[in-house]
Amino acid sequence: MSVAKFFDYVEAHQSDFIDRLRKAVEIPSVSSEAARRQDVVRMSEFLVNELEALGASVETRDVGMQKMHDGTTLKLPPVVLATYGNDPAKKTVLVYGHYDVQPALKEDGWNTDPFTLVEDEEGRLLGRGSTDDKGPILGWLNVIEAHKALGLELPVNLKMCFEGMEESGSEGLDDLILLEAKKYFADVDVVCISDNYWLGTTKPCLTYGLRGVSYFHLSIKGPGRDLHSGVFGGTVHEPMTDLFAVMSNLVAPNGKILIPGIYDQVAPLTEEEERTYDNLAFQMHELHSAVGSEVNIYDSERDILQHRWRYPSLSIHGVEGAFYNAGDKTVVPAKVIGKFSIRSVPDMEPEKITELVKKHIESEFAKLNSKNTLNIECSHAGKPWFATPNHWNYVAAAKAVEKVFNVKPDMTREGGSIPVTLSFQDALNKNVLLLPMGRGDDGAHSINEKLDRSNYIQGIKLLGTYLHEIAEIKADEN
Repeated sequence: MSVAKFFDYVEAHQSDFIDRLRKAVEIPSVSSEAARRQDVVRMSEFLVNELEALGASVETRDVGMQKMHDGTTLKLPPVVLATYGNDPAKKTVLVYGHYDVQPALKEDGWNTDPFTLVEDEEGRLLGRGSTDDKGPILGWLNVIEAHKALGLELPVNLKMCFEGMEESGSEGLDDLILLEAKKYFADVDVVCISDNYWLGTTKPCLTYGLRGVSYFHLSIKGPGRDLHSGVFGGTVHEPMTDLFAVMSNLVAPNGKILIPGIYDQVAPLTEEEERTYDNLAFQMHELHSAVGSEVNIYDSERDILQHRWRYPSLSIHGVEGAFYNAGDKTVVPAKVIGKFSIRSVPDMEPEKITELVKKHIESEFAKLNSKNTLNIECSHAGKPWFATPNHWNYVAAAKAVEKVFNVKPDMTREGGSIPVTLSFQDALNKNVLLLPMGRGDDGAHSINEKLDRSNYIQGIKLLGTYLHEIAEIKADEN
């Protein structure tokens, strides 16, 4: 069918769709804070109510308990599973999203209350979760609403999987996916995830690759308690001094990882892959705008993208146990924990990464001749993900982009990690597509997170058109 009626409905009901997003943003569903857990559950209930009102069949799945840092346990928020349409003659598309968000406080530097959706004079919808990931998941609900209101059948069977722990490691989700692979997800033909962003700010893209991530906690302890630097300084091995010495040998200021052997597993850059970097809609000023400064290591767009997408990186994130408040305090911490992560790429294996990291850190620590005690643990290890971009799932999505935006999408990879992509691909053995709604400057996880009104509205059109293209394409078309 022509999607013109669908487009007209979306245009005419922008205010309704923005109001739905406003209600969602007002729920502070921060999964990392125990005090907000009930709000995360409230967000799941909001989705259940919205989906049931649209006529979807909805189930919530209990995925167990979460062990907190203080030793207590907290019930994990439910995974919301929903189905709209059950016609065996139609293809079945599984869409994934998450309804939890990152923490946000006005005093962090937000221009507005982070949990009140505000549209500014530039048409940007500001609010925590607007682009990551409440806008995109509500996009699917808006597509259903438009078809239902117009009396149109959805061209595919739509299955939805919305979780509330993505920002905190998707705890419990992998087990559920494996459990339901041959049951709830048994008839799925393809998977679509809208939880990423355009490469820049002007051109849509389809994403077929993500880096993995291995996160490490490096702890060094010595004294039995915190010490006064005036009394004990210069007479004991200080854990913070050891930590800085070891961590200074992890990565160079030019971004090179200093761990021996870490680059040996990286897949070589082929001529075919090199050509995929030609003519991508990305300019250096977009990086400067997103970063808020001109501190780029590389001077060419190609080098920037290759080091974001297909080469590993190591980032140092912080030190637990150290004094960090304003003012002066002459304490010698008894124990400090340095935190860093490695973003991995094909063909790196998490087990090998951990092995190399431990060997290097233990070697560097041994050089210090310190009497302190070191421990290094990998708290999370996710593999990189890579899909087949010429699969009919991507062909259908590319056609949808052309119909909505009148341009062919860029085919991109990303530097971040969405572990569920690999979980679905491995468990279901189906093609997974990343179909972004927001722009590269949306500021997910940062202050003043936003989703442009135009991206939200055009994004709803894109999600709906994608489903129509999926229905029409031959499943073996490449």
